[in-house]
Amino acid sequence: MRRGNHLLERYRLSLDSLKALIQEGIPEIITDLNIQTGEDPIGVREVVLPLIEFLRKETNLGISVCLGTLDSKIYDELKQAGASYYIIKLETGNREHYKEVHAPGTFDERLEAIQYLARTGWAVSSGFILGLPGQTAECIEQTLELLGELPLAGASVSPFIAGEQTPFVGKPSGDIEATIDCIARMRLRNPSYIIPAVSALNLVSDDGYLRALKAGANLATINLTPTSNRLDYLLYKRDRYIMNENRVRKAIEDAHCTPSPQSIAQTWSHFQNGTTLEQTAV
Repeated sequence: MRRGNHLLERYRLSLDSLKALIQEGIPEIITDLNIQTGEDPIGVREVVLPLIEFLRKETNLGISVCLGTLDSKIYDELKQAGASYYIIKLETGNREHYKEVHAPGTFDERLEAIQYLARTGWAVSSGFILGLPGQTAECIEQTLELLGELPLAGASVSPFIAGEQTPFVGKPSGDIEATIDCIARMRLRNPSYIIPAVSALNLVSDDGYLRALKAGANLATINLTPTSNRLDYLLYKRDRYIMNENRVRKAIEDAHCTPSPQSIAQTWSHFQNGTTLEQTAV
């Protein structure tokens, strides 16, 4: 999806189409909606903000956003509109490596955004890519330590998948064993974390997603992007593994977990208040 990729058809979903998608009905198992886009201030103002206001008025769903590094005023407006959980990945916790792989903006800007969001009342999730080209064992340890020091409500580990239209095409995928190990270490270090199982896990191992849930991941996601737009929202490969409701329910059941009726914000609030929860998938 990088901005230098001119082979994709760029688009913005319209506010009306997103409202219709929600009004037509979403899977009952869903407790939260995550709104994700590139760093697009125009899209945030014209689509995301009014969509959040609509969700807050018309539904009881939790609202999380993954919109990149934005102006602090926009963060404030998003929170005032009704979002409460902000996902902003580090990708790597090593400053030089961050620069080498051309991650968004600068390393310090990313850290400053995380600190600002947490300071102003957001629950913040971050994370990194395991197996990113140029990554060393020391870099992985630095990243885990940094994530543990930041004011986070959750974090993720995603195995590297070489994009077909990126400079890293042909590079090996991230190691599944190392990825699962990092998920387990995150869970042991941070019992209250919201840790997602990501669809990329099933691109590197047939049982990767299930193993993540067993290792400590407690957030499952269902892709609601309209089918007509999925080929242009190219996260990994065109044949990426899409987690639909049936696949998510089966993974939760096979992991001997149960779906939670609580939103991410409610779950995080319980942990903050000292309530002990059994491992659930939300």
